[in-house]
Amino acid sequence: MATTFNPQEPMAGLPPKDVVTGYQPTIENLLEKEEALSFIKTTFEDKLKANVNLQRVSCPIFLTKRSGFNDNLNGVERPATFAPRDFQDVKLEVPFSLAKWKRWALHYYDVPVGKGIVTDFRGLRCDDDVDFTHSLYVDQWDWEKIIDIDDRNVDTLKSTVKNIYQAVYDTHQLVCEKYGAKAFLPEQITFCSTDELLKKYPNATPKERENIICKEHGAVFLMGIGGTKANGELRHDGRAPDYDDWITPRPDGGTGINGDLLVWNPVLEMSFELSSMGIRVNPETLVTQLELCGCPERQDFVWHRMLLDGTLPQTIGGGIGQSRLCQLMLQCAHIGEVQHGWYNPDEVAMLRENNIRLLGLGEFNEDPMAASLHPGVKMQTYKIEDYPQTRVNEAIKV
Repeated sequence: MATTFNPQEPMAGLPPKDVVTGYQPTIENLLEKEEALSFIKTTFEDKLKANVNLQRVSCPIFLTKRSGFNDNLNGVERPATFAPRDFQDVKLEVPFSLAKWKRWALHYYDVPVGKGIVTDFRGLRCDDDVDFTHSLYVDQWDWEKIIDIDDRNVDTLKSTVKNIYQAVYDTHQLVCEKYGAKAFLPEQITFCSTDELLKKYPNATPKERENIICKEHGAVFLMGIGGTKANGELRHDGRAPDYDDWITPRPDGGTGINGDLLVWNPVLEMSFELSSMGIRVNPETLVTQLELCGCPERQDFVWHRMLLDGTLPQTIGGGIGQSRLCQLMLQCAHIGEVQHGWYNPDEVAMLRENNIRLLGLGEFNEDPMAASLHPGVKMQTYKIEDYPQTRVNEAIKV
């Protein structure tokens, strides 16, 4: 999902001002909210497994750095890293996602063609934005499915997207019925491409293009994420070179057999990403994309060698945000309402004053020991009147 987050802006992580003002949560009781979160996650996972033919498996919470199994995201993010006490020369990383591990796991579990796996992944992203839709804490359904080599095409991508969206839509209907909320998702998802939107709206930002198409259709799969335009700028958003295929030509004239599943969020009045997914690289596209990104040395990593020598199967896969889905389903203003995280203490105080309660310790701007751990640090105090004008919804509406 393209973002408008600006860390230099005061209180950059807050929802738009007109969302905060007069906010009323769908579920106020915290214990009832926890029950709702469990209902959403269980319901959606069951439907996802049935629709895409997936089996749930366990997954790691750290990987060795040397293996190359960690997802590199855009290639600049810092992983949370540590060494075991008695093996200080070993570097372990908390993964950003399981994009590579899942493909290996399909080989490890000897999964047949047409079947896949899904995990309850928890990770850390130290360099992610900390705002009303992003968090340092990542929880997602990481899934991967084996396909035939001949199925590396747009038709396979689209049919899988439709099955995933059906699970989203059906879960949404059940949640709205159970908790008395108004349904807003369309029955069908619309497909378009970043190449198409660039031609149609050449002067718009990626976020503005997402807003335009999502507001028009309600639910969109935006194909072709990753790679650059002719001038060297990102075509839309970044994507690592060693999982999604973002260079293979499509019948519509664009490139990339991957994309993002986006919906229009009626509370935030903006596009809202639920999933990033795609058909994965084969040996040829892996080599090309590594060269394009200036990191051909990755071919020497264990995982990359297994892909290049044909050990790893051809797959399609992605991640579906658990907290993102719950935030959408319960129509929450802030992602911290549905997950235990850490957020800007100044923003936390303002959110609490405006009836937006974050889960657990996330709603406290300091724990009782913080002052002694950080002597001399003074917290700024802001009021609703201090919102920068750019934080009102008019700045992102189209």
